[in-house]
Amino acid sequence: MPDATTMTRDSAAGRFLTGALCAVLLAACAQSGGERNALAPHEPYRVDIRRTADGIPHLRADDWGSLGYGAGYVQAQDNLCTLADAFVTFRGERSAQFGAEARPPAAASFGQPHNLDADFFFRFVAGDDAVARFRNAQTPRTRALVEGYAAGYDRYLDDWRAGRFAGAHAACSNAAWLRPIDADDVYRRLIAATLAGGEARFVESIVHARPPQAARGAETSTDADTNTSASIDIAPTRFEIDQRAGIGSNAMAFGAAHTREGASLLFGNPHWFWQGPDRFYEAQLTIPGQLDVAGAAFLGVPVVMIGFNDHIAWTHTVSQARRFGIFQLALVPGAPTHYLVDGHDEAMQAVPITVRVRGADGTLTNVTRTLYRSRFGPLINLSTMSPALAWNAQHAFALRDVNADNPRVFENFLAWGSAASLDDFIAIQKRYAAMPWVNTFAIGRGDPRVWFADIGAMPGVDDALAQACTPPLGRAFDAKAPGVPFLDGSTSACEWRSAAGAPQAYTLGVAQMPSLARDDYVGNFNGSYWLTNPAAPLTGFARVAGLTGTPQTLRTRLGHALAAQWLAAPGGVTRAALEQGALASRSMSEELLRRPVLDALCKGDAPATSNQADDADVAQACKVLANWDGTARRDARGANLWDEFWTRANQLPADKLYRVPFDPAAPLTTPSGLNSGDAETVAALRHALAESVRALRGFGFAADSTRGQLLYTQRGAARVPLYGGCSDTGYLTVVCAQHPLDAGGYAMDGGGHGDSYVQVVSFGPQGVNADTMLAHSLSDDPASPHYSDATRAFASGTWQRFRFTGREIETDPALSTTTLEAPPVPAR
Repeated sequence: MPDATTMTRDSAAGRFLTGALCAVLLAACAQSGGERNALAPHEPYRVDIRRTADGIPHLRADDWGSLGYGAGYVQAQDNLCTLADAFVTFRGERSAQFGAEARPPAAASFGQPHNLDADFFFRFVAGDDAVARFRNAQTPRTRALVEGYAAGYDRYLDDWRAGRFAGAHAACSNAAWLRPIDADDVYRRLIAATLAGGEARFVESIVHARPPQAARGAETSTDADTNTSASIDIAPTRFEIDQRAGIGSNAMAFGAAHTREGASLLFGNPHWFWQGPDRFYEAQLTIPGQLDVAGAAFLGVPVVMIGFNDHIAWTHTVSQARRFGIFQLALVPGAPTHYLVDGHDEAMQAVPITVRVRGADGTLTNVTRTLYRSRFGPLINLSTMSPALAWNAQHAFALRDVNADNPRVFENFLAWGSAASLDDFIAIQKRYAAMPWVNTFAIGRGDPRVWFADIGAMPGVDDALAQACTPPLGRAFDAKAPGVPFLDGSTSACEWRSAAGAPQAYTLGVAQMPSLARDDYVGNFNGSYWLTNPAAPLTGFARVAGLTGTPQTLRTRLGHALAAQWLAAPGGVTRAALEQGALASRSMSEELLRRPVLDALCKGDAPATSNQADDADVAQACKVLANWDGTARRDARGANLWDEFWTRANQLPADKLYRVPFDPAAPLTTPSGLNSGDAETVAALRHALAESVRALRGFGFAADSTRGQLLYTQRGAARVPLYGGCSDTGYLTVVCAQHPLDAGGYAMDGGGHGDSYVQVVSFGPQGVNADTMLAHSLSDDPASPHYSDATRAFASGTWQRFRFTGREIETDPALSTTTLEAPPVPAR
């Protein structure tokens, strides 16, 4: 059997000539890409770009291609370097530009893998065949929108290179990888977004899946498959959108009968990336008589993914449903790339992929790796979780991502953009069943109800199928990753099932997925669908859709507690209470345990210890925490100390930390109480508190330093102090640096995530009333006037009323208008 990876290098004699030829060819490819895009047949493009406060673009065109043209232009104008780097990633060309071992400069929904791994992954899952399938499944309007986006991006690149925007995009101004794109580049970007809940979580596992050497074909069988699941040791893992805790969202919707203004009220607050290709971009897209929608989408996406029109508003949270499954393959003896289904031999599809890699001396080298597919999907290497999950002579494992066969996502978003009522919105969601890895919340103009649904592409695995078809390894896997279908691939009886009427084969039907229409309240904070309305828990759905009866996160508990508080207020929920409360930076860990900690460790009768250093530091901490206002506002003194303490205290098992254990009958109030009667727990907490003081002091920070001194984002030469904290500590206002305390404090600029695009929306007699924020600002180019303006507004808690109507836009004092035109290009 040939090696899965091979490398070839130009001979010494021909290296100069070949290198020169490669340079010429690379330049020619870049040029031909631009020519191909410019000469693609299209109608004349014409779009009006009106920018209002914070640079928000309002695009108005008469056709889909022109609308895409404007979207590509403004996104490139504001984020050219990030977009260009992203297109290199999605083309699988990072190693040729930046070397194999480096990583993308910012985390994204596909992680932050080594460049070589990223290249093989995207060449494998978003190659030409995948792009063709995805493109062919789109409607003419979406294809026109995508083609226009690519042309608009290239138009901006031409304008910038012609000197129209002097000083912009200095970070990539001389980059060889900054080149025109075509529509296929945009499709690759859309495919990457679609796979974020499945294959994108397995980049390394997919690209490092290799069959055992032929010489091992005769090795004796292990007894892994015959062991009980309890005897198989599998390492815990996370399969959420990001391997780090906290990526997700808050969403709440309150029915008209329970709001002060007598209209349904929607709050959406994605906790998302502040840097990189998955940053949100805010805009309004208008084609008179066909579309008028505003909100946000990922960079590179020419539709609104979260937002509103004059009749409906919607938002999303990351769903706990499993969008992928694993199949255990029984291999043909002596043939590790053949597997049995119903006793019949099936060969895996071998897919050789060659990636160009730039060495430290600039020399380009070919690296070839053979990856494999089965009828279920790509082969994966799960040996890092357990040796029992390695591809050996007896078994291998394949990953099936339900969204690999779901090209409907962006058609669904476009349809929502034109929805005329909440009923229309709901019907669209049920017709497409396309949402890839998110829950949906929505309200409608003049409609008293609120809507929640996790209706999208979901594996067709009910509990009966899972029970009948899960092998011992799968049962052990389920203990670490509950709900992931892990089925026997050797029999067709264990294939995912297709629901009648579902728009996609091998998926659940609409009735098998959770949804809820209420007149009072729905909310989600990245828990399962179970407690969408705590007064009416949702149950009875398959485990693949999410779990019930399990402990809830501190953020979920705080979110529902705040909602109950607002609902109980005289007159009902107000916009002001919701907007202020969403940014109030309260923490559930503080609300549950600060007072018990002070009582246990800080009262005069608290026992001293033999560790005088601990005693002194604990005394100082007690004073700080006693005077703390309990929030993580910018000027709060005590939040930094509490967060450092909680990072350490939360490492205690729940049964050691809490006095009252979790009770499924009281999921939002348990576990609770400090286990202060346990001497070992008290000693551990006392040491954690002392260590927290020393950690702050060790990096030059006082125990009573303000939140804004440590939590900030750098904008040019200035620091912008921030508020909030991380989800694990129980903050509803998530602004999480996602790295341990260091000499820079909690800087958000090294991969932080948190509140990103935030909206509060209702409808009045005149139409939509939307207040929005874009916490990280519209542009990531320091030369842009919109690099920090929205960030400073977010830092001060200032909401902006979105200018939606033509009159609101035209009367904005910050208005600037540009009209772009491109002549028609005939087919050749």
